[in-house]
Amino acid sequence: MKKTVLGLLFIVYFLFASVYVHAASPTSSDVPTTHSASKEIEYLVSTGILTESPAFGINKAISRIEAAEMIVKALGIEAEALPNVNFIDVDPEDEFYTIVQTAVSAGFMVGNGIGEFMPEAQLTRAQAASILVAAFKMQGKSESQFRDVPASYWASDAIGILIENEITFGYSDGTFRPNTSLTKGHFSIFLARILNPEFRIRPACYSAESKKSYAINVPVTNVWRSPGKTCPIDEISIQANPDIKKWTSQLTIPDKNWLIGRTDTQVLYGDAVEIIKTSGNWHYIAIKDQAKTGHTKGYEGWVPKSHVAASVIGNTDCPIAIVNAKFATLYNVPKWDDKQKWLDVSYSTILPVIAEHGEFLEVLTVDGSTKFTLKRDVSVHFNYAAVPKPTAKDIVDSAKQYLGLPYVWAGISALGFDCSGLTYSVYKNHGILIPRDSFVQATQGKAVSRSQLQPGDLLFFAHNGGKGQVYHVSLYIGDGKMIHAPNSSRSIEIISIDTPLYKKNYSGARRYLASN
Repeated sequence: MKKTVLGLLFIVYFLFASVYVHAASPTSSDVPTTHSASKEIEYLVSTGILTESPAFGINKAISRIEAAEMIVKALGIEAEALPNVNFIDVDPEDEFYTIVQTAVSAGFMVGNGIGEFMPEAQLTRAQAASILVAAFKMQGKSESQFRDVPASYWASDAIGILIENEITFGYSDGTFRPNTSLTKGHFSIFLARILNPEFRIRPACYSAESKKSYAINVPVTNVWRSPGKTCPIDEISIQANPDIKKWTSQLTIPDKNWLIGRTDTQVLYGDAVEIIKTSGNWHYIAIKDQAKTGHTKGYEGWVPKSHVAASVIGNTDCPIAIVNAKFATLYNVPKWDDKQKWLDVSYSTILPVIAEHGEFLEVLTVDGSTKFTLKRDVSVHFNYAAVPKPTAKDIVDSAKQYLGLPYVWAGISALGFDCSGLTYSVYKNHGILIPRDSFVQATQGKAVSRSQLQPGDLLFFAHNGGKGQVYHVSLYIGDGKMIHAPNSSRSIEIISIDTPLYKKNYSGARRYLASN
């Protein structure tokens, strides 16, 4: 599903992107004005490279001779006094003989090792890259590496040059598919992009807004009940560039317990917030995607000013990448290079997607610049509403990857969760926003009896033998077991739902999945 959606997204947004505008009229019966390649083909017709025909065959594989003819016309090469060619499958009487002469003389096409030119052979993507780069003397080298195009591959350099010049892009699964035949429509797009740089401009999925919006610009920040009331160890977490990993690793059990009642939640990089008021170096914010009873704008609390940034970028039309690995690294370039690391962001961070570059995605940052992250660490969707609803297994498997992770009060990142932070984050990652706090989670969804429990259901525990205020939530995983983040002295674990304390304080269960 991930690959299908991603491929469709980038076909829509990038693969056939163009800005050439011309009076709309079909160039052939099978190239309607609504076709994604119609403008490029119309441009080639207007320049004389293509001619109008009853049926262009836009989805048919292009032959070597058809590609050669288009390139010869594009280069404007005069076929005069050219040397003869000697191919066993080309005769001087052939109507395309001068095209073969011109292509060979210009040096962008040759025959094979047994003396064949193979005029009717289908042109592969790798062959097209090599021919186009040679014909138009293109330069450059992409940093991207496709998993099916090793550096030793014969057309690796040519493919890299096409990618670098935004003539074509790889597929969503990180492949280029060099041996796949190229269609006439796709070859037309490549040629049009080479001849007219306007066709290389990808349509922006975001635009400038007159009204500023605000978002978190650090990987994760704590949300405090009072501004500035922290203890010495918390200095690590409130500096301009907080090292939350270092902070969580140094927290003792007393430190963690001290956070209770002082922090309420966390916010991740890129999460939209509203600034309600300011006091000194702190902002009092509302967190849009974290619901809390009595707070119509979202969960409220204090965060350091330096952890919030203003942005004039509206990105609601961009596809989104949701981090489903524990962490995803954002790089300055589309390359696996520790020296080019920019930021590590946590599980369930959501980033607007601008383009794809081989195995990398180009994503929009809070300040409007772009960075690159590996496709394998994220899932891509048209928007949050389009995230496929998860199965129970999806939910359970996501939670299980955090077994052994130390508990952190108010945590919602892969550096540490509290009980409701774990359930909130896992569901958010799969397109379902549930309330942030356990006692509110216990009031929504569908109530289910203990005898009807299914994996993915949330189990709640309350004081006074289950009759008082809800204080804890866990995720049912089946076979009478649950996974949960228990308390500051323990880590995320799987235990029986009949463990004495939890059996005694069980207060009910809720189902947030439409079906199980």
